Amino acid sequence: MRKLTLAGLVAVAMTLAFAAHGAPSVKSQDKYANNSGVKIHYVVEGKGPLVVLVHGFPDYWATWKPLMATLSAAGYRVAAMDTRGYNLSDKPQGVAAYAMPNLIGDIDAVIKAEGQTSTILIGHDWGAAISWQTVLTRPDLVNKLVIMAVPHPAGMARELATNKDQQSNSQYARDFQKEGSEKNLTAERLASMANKDPAEKAGYVEAFKRSDFAAMMNYYRANYPKITPGEPPPPAQTYPSIKVPVLVIHGMKDTALNAAGHAGTWNYVAADSTILMIPSAGHFVQHDAQDLVDRTIKDWLNARRKN
Repeated sequence: MRKLTLAGLVAVAMTLAFAAHGAPSVKSQDKYANNSGVKIHYVVEGKGPLVVLVHGFPDYWATWKPLMATLSAAGYRVAAMDTRGYNLSDKPQGVAAYAMPNLIGDIDAVIKAEGQTSTILIGHDWGAAISWQTVLTRPDLVNKLVIMAVPHPAGMARELATNKDQQSNSQYARDFQKEGSEKNLTAERLASMANKDPAEKAGYVEAFKRSDFAAMMNYYRANYPKITPGEPPPPAQTYPSIKVPVLVIHGMKDTALNAAGHAGTWNYVAADSTILMIPSAGHFVQHDAQDLVDRTIKDWLNARRKN
């Protein structure tokens, strides 16, 4: 039996470590995009087709750390945003600054900052609402869409108009729309809502201390449907057909958004549509069912990958 050299032993050890723990972590980089003078912070890692990740309330870019690691290791360039008002992104004042066209413009700015014309777009909560509106109003920006929690706007409008359970569950949003609602928020309270991992708590608290609570509420004031239970619903809106593949992931224990809102989503998608319902997960499905969510997204994207 030949003796192993020191170099050989090191190589064997590295091979065993790689097999046990997978690929070494990819170094992330902080970057900024500019949308008409509003700077949007994002963290990027990996090489390959661009994936833009958009968080919701209350959250920041780090909600996507596990998915970023999974997708960057699979050969994707992953950019996780701090949406305006949050953490290291700019915090413009006033409700109008948070109107949907501005939020879509922030997505566009990140895509352009990465030297691309379109992206795989993944969103949760408000990030999902922004992602739906991006593919509907700027379809040129999106080549694949992954949604967590928030139904297609047509499904959301239907549930708010007809589903008493959803109307009740949306009371928090109506409360957020009220003047001064931000005074009830603290960084610690928001951190406890967003992530249950003790190792991540300090990062969340610091991120929310850097954030603007009024800005968080302005997402609701500017964009959440103003429907009062018992009032006649507004006229039904028509939506353009979505021409790209869509994956919807929903935690069925979500107490803010009912699973029923996703029924009929396929009627608004001309490409293939996939819906994954996870009975054990709640609103923060990317944490509650992390392994399943990350594996599903990676496999779904790889099955539709062209390069």
